[in-house]
Order: sequence, then structure tokens, then C-alpha cells
Amino acid sequence: MDTAKVDRFVAEKWDDDIVPQLVEYIRIPNKSPMFDKEWVANGYMEDAVKLMEDWARSQPIAGMRVETVRLEGRTPLIFIEIPATGAAAGASSPAQGNTGADTVLLYGHLDKQPEMTGWDADLGPWTPVLRGDKLFGRGGADDGYAIFGSLAAIQALQQQGVPHARCVVLIEACEESGSYDLPAYVDHLATRIGKPSLVVCLDSGCGNYDQLWCTTSLRGMAGGNFTVKVLAEGVHSGDASGVVPSSFRLLRQLLSRLEDETTGRILAEGLHAEIPADRLAQAREAARVLDTAVFDKFPFLPGMTPMAEDLTELVLNRTWRPALSVTGADGLPSLSSAGNVLRPQTSVKLSLRLPPTLDGKRAGELLKELLLKDPPNGAQVSLELEKASTGWNAPAMSPWLEQAIDAASREFFGAPAMYMGEGGTIPFMGMLGEKFPGAQFMITGVLGPHSNAHGPNEFLHIPMGKKVTACVARVIADHHAASLRGETTGVAAVAGGQQHGDHGCC
Repeated sequence: MDTAKVDRFVAEKWDDDIVPQLVEYIRIPNKSPMFDKEWVANGYMEDAVKLMEDWARSQPIAGMRVETVRLEGRTPLIFIEIPATGAAAGASSPAQGNTGADTVLLYGHLDKQPEMTGWDADLGPWTPVLRGDKLFGRGGADDGYAIFGSLAAIQALQQQGVPHARCVVLIEACEESGSYDLPAYVDHLATRIGKPSLVVCLDSGCGNYDQLWCTTSLRGMAGGNFTVKVLAEGVHSGDASGVVPSSFRLLRQLLSRLEDETTGRILAEGLHAEIPADRLAQAREAARVLDTAVFDKFPFLPGMTPMAEDLTELVLNRTWRPALSVTGADGLPSLSSAGNVLRPQTSVKLSLRLPPTLDGKRAGELLKELLLKDPPNGAQVSLELEKASTGWNAPAMSPWLEQAIDAASREFFGAPAMYMGEGGTIPFMGMLGEKFPGAQFMITGVLGPHSNAHGPNEFLHIPMGKKVTACVARVIADHHAASLRGETTGVAAVAGGQQHGDHGCC
């Protein structure tokens, strides 16, 4: 493979074709179903699917088949099959449905998080703005670019006649809602997906824009709506305060069972997990390379400090330790309409991130037990769990893949590859780990410092997108070479009909 030619092809493809497509994609407010209950009637999801499907069909990739699969009552899924080239082309057999024994599975999603407040005056979630090397707007980096980057990487190989294994691309439409439709599609398409020996996911983050970053673990999540009720209706605060317990105070008291409000540490030991030695070593190396970028990538206000001084501890806090966020509230009137009333109830939305190896269902049970048992003053308390998702810890990396990833980073970035856990959740990874226990994983992405996925002023760092695309091309090429040496075998087939429980979203 001519690295310089790949670099040029990918850069031109992004500038001339991919960026214009992403500009149009950002304009579409295709919020995930959790945030748009009328997503079918509104039609934005269909607009995004059509944009991506039409583009994919127009690409000059030999033998490619593009289909939007639709299961009744579920969000759509774009399914793309690309046959093997070179020596790998003979690896399929009719008995396998032409699936091949060394398939590369590439994954992304097209649904988006909601608008969020706080965008700069000249920016907005559905207003694409190109500013230097950055494309602002919701969803470009998280992760609308995935289908474009995946097919561009394969095109870069075919342009040079570099052989590759059979490739399958899955683009789902409810990842930000927890990927609840995806297990049904994976089971439905089991025969056509085949036996992936390499999974490439482009929905993760990067510690900087200077080298390739691969995700080694993802946290799980438990959370939902927690409510404390004390009255049938609001009453005069002057009359009731000192007699009727405040629902806000009781809620705060109950949350103190879960979290140390001084340090932020989760108090329930059952919500912690042992951190493996190799992940500790990776955290130390990531902290060394990133230095203060571990925390100063966030928009801290002047004078604010992070939760710890030790940089390695900060890396571990966001990747392997449980942490609580309160992401929403109800029962609290706006400041402009808040009278002197002791309110009847307070509700908050809890988002509890979990260690990668902790069972999500058990964590949800522990959370309910902790918060609902023996409520103070006999208050009515409830916790409606919306998510109870187990995280993911990557299997040991094969030597060929570790070498391929590092070589790709050095060739296209001029720096070695880095490995680090991520604090978010990608539900698909845990499911794939169960279905394909022998598969290798390359989990990467473009969400780096200040890119602010899910928040205001989200952007895609275009140079990072180009280099990640080129790196994927190199790894797919090396995967083919490794398969010829017999180094990618031993994968497990899809277990058809297997269903999964709730999954947390990113």
C-alpha cells in the first residue's frame, strides 16, 4: 500500500465529497427516538437515511450492495456488503451464504442527541458552520462521519488494488437511545453478517488530535428518574417550612447514601470493580502523554479545579470508576415564576456511570435498593430505571492488530498509537463481545479536546477525520495479510435469536 497515495486520496475525498455531505447531514434534526417521540411522523430520520443511502449507492466500490433494512416498529438500519478482493475473494463458500470467514464489520450510527442550550450566537445544532479545520453542528463527529469514513477507507484500498477481506457496514438509528433495536437487527441479519474477525467502531473519542487513539474499555450506565414526594399539593412556605420536610432536602439526603458530596466518590462498594493491571498501566501512559489536557480540554470557568490533582487518578475516574451526574430536574419552577411555596415533590434524572466490568442489571438493583429503602420522614420515593447497561472491556489484542494500529498511527500521524478507556457507553460493543467472542476490536473516533459531543458547540475536527479514515484503510489491509497467515481465525458465529436487555446510551 502506498501510504502517500492513500493520504492524498482520503484528503481529497473528504474535501470534495464527505464534508459537503456532512454539512447537509448536520442540517437534519434527526434526534434519537428517546428525544423525539414523533420521529416517524416528523420524517427527519428518513431524511438522514436517504442522504446516506443515496451517497453510498453512488460510490464506485466493486460489488457493493446497499440496503436499508426495516423491521416493523423499529428504527431503520443501513446494511452494506462489500465482497472480498484479492486472495480473500475465494474465502467464501455457498454454504456460508457468501459471508466469508474473515469479515470486517464497520459500525456507526446516524441518530443524534438533542439540541442542548448554550450554543454560541453564530452556531447552532442544525446550523453547519465551517470554521478553519472544524465543522460545527450536531452529529458530524458523533458519529455521522462513520459511513463516509468507512467507505472512503475501502475505496482508498481498491484504488490501489490493495486486497481486503469481505466488509460489512452497519449504520443504526437509535444508538443515542440505547441501541434497543440493534439486537433484533443483528439476529435478523445473522447469516448475512457472517463471522467478523475484526470489528471497527468509529464512535469513540481521542485524547488529542496528534495520534491515533484506540478505546480499550467503556463504562456501563444505570439511571433514570428519581422522585421524592411529601405533599399532595404545594403550600405556603412560610406556613409549612419547619413543619413539612422539604422534598429537595430529603432527595439530597437520599443521594448522600450514594455519593460523597464532598469528594464525588460513590460510597456503595458494590458499584466499584477491580481495575486490571494493564488498564492501570495504560492510564498512567495516557496521563503522561496528555498531561494537563486530561482536564483542561473541558471549558472550566476561571478558578475552577478538577476533582483530583493526580492526572492518572483523573483518567481512572472517567474510565473505570463509578460517577454520578444529575442531568435533569422536574418539580422546580423557573426562577422567574418561583413563588414562596413549599413544593410537593422534586424529581431528578440520574446518570450513574459504571465500571466496564460491572453487571449493569445488578447495579440498577443496587441503586434502587440504596435509594428507596427506609425513606426519611416516610416520604414517597420512586426510581424509574431507564437504563441498566453493562460496559465493555476489550479482549487482549492480537499481535498483528497491535502492530497494524501502531504502524498506521506512525504513518499518518507521525506518532505512536495510544490506548485509553472511555467514560461513555457504546451499547453495540458489549453485544458484539458476546456474539463474537473471538473477534478483535479497533474502537476509535474523532471526539477530541473541546469537540463537546452532546453539548453546545459540538464540532468535527476534519484533519482528524481524514487521518482516522486513512488509518482504518491501513488496518483493513493488514487484516487481510494477517488472515492469509492464519492469524485472524477462531471467531464465533452469530448466535441467532439471542435477545438482550436494556442498554445505556453514550
